[in-house]
Amino acid sequence: MFQPLPVFVGLRYSLAREHSFFVSFITWVSLLGVAVGVAALITVLSVMNGFESELRGRLLSLSAHAILTSGGVPIADWRAQINRLQGSPGLQGAAPFLDTDAMLSRQSSMSGAIVRGIDPEREPTVSSIGDAMREGRISDLKPGLNRIILGRMLAYQLQVGAGDTVIVMIPGVSAGGAGFAPRLQEFEVVGEFEVGLQEHDSVLSLINLSDAQALRGLEGPTGIRLKFDDVLDAPNLARVAAARLDSTLQVRDWTQENEAYFRAIRIEKTMMGLILMLIVAVAVFNIVATLVMVVNDKRTDIAILRTLGLSPRGVLGVFMTQGVLIGWIGTALGVGLGVALALNVDVVVPFLESNFGFHIMDPDVYYISGIPSELHAPDVVRIAFAALILTFTATIYPAFQAARTQPAEALRYE
Repeated sequence: MFQPLPVFVGLRYSLAREHSFFVSFITWVSLLGVAVGVAALITVLSVMNGFESELRGRLLSLSAHAILTSGGVPIADWRAQINRLQGSPGLQGAAPFLDTDAMLSRQSSMSGAIVRGIDPEREPTVSSIGDAMREGRISDLKPGLNRIILGRMLAYQLQVGAGDTVIVMIPGVSAGGAGFAPRLQEFEVVGEFEVGLQEHDSVLSLINLSDAQALRGLEGPTGIRLKFDDVLDAPNLARVAAARLDSTLQVRDWTQENEAYFRAIRIEKTMMGLILMLIVAVAVFNIVATLVMVVNDKRTDIAILRTLGLSPRGVLGVFMTQGVLIGWIGTALGVGLGVALALNVDVVVPFLESNFGFHIMDPDVYYISGIPSELHAPDVVRIAFAALILTFTATIYPAFQAARTQPAEALRYE
């Protein structure tokens, strides 16, 4: 189909300046439409990838890559279990924990919270709590001293700071076993942390593991948290690590714990991609319109080429070359522009904000004050391939119409 002659003629038609102004205008609109659509898709998906990575990092800052539990039953031999995990592929650290749903109160203020018992020595191996501390240190959680570290928003809701005390209330059974009675314990606030995620900052509080066991009346933690070198491969690595332990322990990875968040992001990325692909679709319709007008304008030229021996397949190649050229140039421009924008979002966004006097992500409203961007090569390839397929498809109908032109009919009145 694409012999040298059809390609040569198709390029001459594409680059010639004898087209009418309207045809040339539509051609340029089509080319720019493809470029803008491809660039917008690459940039927006890169920004959404950045937000996904930012959210994942914040979610996992205090959450482990995987969790081993025994169905709520204390793991009495947790030290031995952690020792058996040593040497597991990709494992960075393991630490025990004990979560308790509780109510925290301070005078007239009260708020629901998750009180997490941790081992201050092992905790830094599975979370970045040390980097999130705004006041105090994780090592201040000494066993037996009933000390607590609160999330920043939780501390604000309770109106407490370092040195204040809060009362932790958890459900309990009355002495006679006939009903429920809350179990109360007073804790001293020794620090605050902030990770920039409301799920942690407004709900979570940390105490020493031994204090959590005493508060619950248990003999050990209810789970072991794991951290791996590769967060994306953590689900597979967690199953390999769990195989070293008792079969009674259940494993859950971060993709299961935060499934709703990432499902919502995937759906949003898919819908945004489909919506932005409509820009390319509009450009494709313009390519069809352009080629149809060119075919009508070049009917005499087509007839002459046919009489000189050019086959219908050759005519097909001429006009498919013209349409594909528009699509390829537009896609190439779009990929170049989109990659440049995606790699320089941190420069472009502040420039726009400073020159137009607005904030895209107001730091007074959002935890994330900048626009993150993460360019993925597979996304670029998929977008470029889809754009090329669409533009190639747009050339089929006009090219077939041109190939069906009868020389006698076209030259009858010439």
